[in-house]
Amino acid sequence: MRELKGRVAVVTGGASGIGRAMAERFAREGMKIVLADVEAAPLAQAREEIGRGGVEAIAVQTDVSKWEQVEALARRTFEAFGTAHVICNNAGIGAGGAAAWETPLADWEWTLGVNLWGVIHGVRAFVPRLVEQGEGHVVNTASIAGLVTVPGMAPYCVTKQGVVALSECLHHDLTMRTAGKVKVSVLCPAWVKTKISESERNRPASLPRGPAAEVTDQERVIEGAVRAAVAMGIPAEVVADKVLAAIVEERFWILTHSKTKKMIEKRMRGILDDTIPEYDRFG
Repeated sequence: MRELKGRVAVVTGGASGIGRAMAERFAREGMKIVLADVEAAPLAQAREEIGRGGVEAIAVQTDVSKWEQVEALARRTFEAFGTAHVICNNAGIGAGGAAAWETPLADWEWTLGVNLWGVIHGVRAFVPRLVEQGEGHVVNTASIAGLVTVPGMAPYCVTKQGVVALSECLHHDLTMRTAGKVKVSVLCPAWVKTKISESERNRPASLPRGPAAEVTDQERVIEGAVRAAVAMGIPAEVVADKVLAAIVEERFWILTHSKTKKMIEKRMRGILDDTIPEYDRFG
């Protein structure tokens, strides 16, 4: 998609972090913006700030784990602008720290609901509309955890690898169905300065975390390491620039850290050699 000015971008998880940075980057290209997020106050603030200077922007509070809310987001988008061109299924949370067999069911349900079902819902709600109009670009936010694995993060890795697989399948489907007129990219960032380590602020009351006494030493160590790594991550604006470039150049893979390619290669060689590499923290 070479020309973005005047087109419409939809960004879930758009009130902060990578989503906010993508929305701001698209706005600078002259796009109309639809912001979606589960947090009402930050969402309203993001819309107000992005809308300054004449950018057309609307905000739709959305819990992406709920199909009805994502479908309502699509309807609202088309009611407001009559179309959509770039769909960023970006909303995500980071929960975990426990061993796979000790991870509470609530953590599995919450993480799967937002990180994987949220992308599935976005694809089901928006892609039929893009196919009908014969153009568009979908950007699904996965993670480097969608390509390699680490201990203590089973739900997160499962969801992000699911997003990668969904995106690849979607690419093949759209190539066959639209002759490539609707494109797909999958974003696989490593550490980025966002609020993902503060995801607990948005945990639904229906899926409560267990009492503090149940938090293991392993969880504390992993949570501390994640917070430290996020704090030292690259700015979200750098990721947004890479996303924009991938859309314009119509590239599928979006990697944010060059050194993670060695980790990916190590895993791929392990598959071919029937071995599994030792844990290597995300670059």
